[in-house]
Amino acid sequence: MKERTIFAGVLATFAAAYFLPVANPKVQEAAFDALRTLQWYARYHTLGCVVPAMFIAGAIATFLSKERNLKYLGPTANKATAYGVASISGTLLAVCSCSVLPMFAGIYRVGAGLGPACAFLCSGPALSVVAIFLTSSVLGVKIGVARTVLAIAISLIVGLLMSAIFRRDETKRIAATLELPEPAPTCRKPWQTLVFLSSLLAFLVVADWPNPGATSFELREGAVLTRLDAQLGNAETTIPATSEPLRLTTAIQLRTSGDFDFQLLETPTFPADVPASIRDAFEKDAKYRIAESDVASFQTVVDDDYRWSLKIHESRWNVCAALGLAILAATFGWLTRAERREWLAQTWAFSKTIVPLLFGGILITGFVASLLPAETVATWVGGNSLRANAIASVVGALWYFATLTEIPLMQALLGLGMGEGPALTLLLAGPTLSLPSIVVIGRYLGAKKTAVFVGSVVVFSALSGWIFGMFC
Repeated sequence: MKERTIFAGVLATFAAAYFLPVANPKVQEAAFDALRTLQWYARYHTLGCVVPAMFIAGAIATFLSKERNLKYLGPTANKATAYGVASISGTLLAVCSCSVLPMFAGIYRVGAGLGPACAFLCSGPALSVVAIFLTSSVLGVKIGVARTVLAIAISLIVGLLMSAIFRRDETKRIAATLELPEPAPTCRKPWQTLVFLSSLLAFLVVADWPNPGATSFELREGAVLTRLDAQLGNAETTIPATSEPLRLTTAIQLRTSGDFDFQLLETPTFPADVPASIRDAFEKDAKYRIAESDVASFQTVVDDDYRWSLKIHESRWNVCAALGLAILAATFGWLTRAERREWLAQTWAFSKTIVPLLFGGILITGFVASLLPAETVATWVGGNSLRANAIASVVGALWYFATLTEIPLMQALLGLGMGEGPALTLLLAGPTLSLPSIVVIGRYLGAKKTAVFVGSVVVFSALSGWIFGMFC
């Protein structure tokens, strides 16, 4: 089966390279956008998010006893405890699906049952506290509450379904896990291990803490603004000299070393001497691209209710520095040289397996997303038909959402005619799955289990959105 999967991948890559119309301007733009997306991921998600997650996965595989893991998360564990912890753990994490993957791989490797591990994988990215409250404030309380309740429910259903379908395979895997040798005895106390792992987890949560506010920035005179609109052909607008600087309130979607894409959250308040042709170029919820050199200043705009979250975001690197020092002290004070080597070896084992797959998936996602603009998606998911919800669920399962970026995108899609049911569907499937995460899940679960997991999330997300749309 593994050889067939490899062959299929090689064949698909060959076919894409052979038949891709590289002379087509849209394909060239998509290839450029794919590289921009990869750079954005590398600059703003890898060091503060993926790298700490790899160290956590390595620590889980090194320091957690397989007997203890089996006791609380294994197939014979108390189901209420195992699934309850797994399904609500996302409230402690403000990370995307790609960051949950290494932790899933870590607990699964040391004996966690397939059901609880999949419940954790399903709910982890969807239930951050900030995402729950921002969804309620931006998209409405009913969507926010429905997203929270249904994310927990779907994670439980998917976990139980995976456990039931693959019960025989799980019995064999757990038996093989029990045959693995236990790590050498250590003089480290259990509370020290708990503090060490908790510090690593706290580092990840704080380092990847999202900005809950909008970004307001001031344009320089002569700034060139490109509207990313398939119908308008990426029209450019040059900002003339005005009596007062023009300020925009935006949600930044993607940022590279030289420019960034953003969504306009409010129609600007224009100075009196701004020509009508310039005013017409700005439309609420539309997407634009601008060079960073054309922006004079940045400022975060946030509601008073979320200032606590903004303070965490702004001070995150100071907190991480303190946590880093504590982790270093624990590493050299509590761990033996052999344990440190094993931890690094496990971390490297996860990294060399997961990171290349993530980067490859991000490239493909960026390429496809460029060919599939939001306006096109909105035409497919209008109303609340089962078909519209199914399309929203599939699109959400393949799209990559950084933490909280799905909320302004849903706001824009709703403005373009997307139904509330499909919007909820995409909010359920999107954070849980993405093309990069599906590729990594396949590496650890195999093609059959991955297909069932992805299919279950897609189906139950679509059904949830459909029912929500009918009754709410």
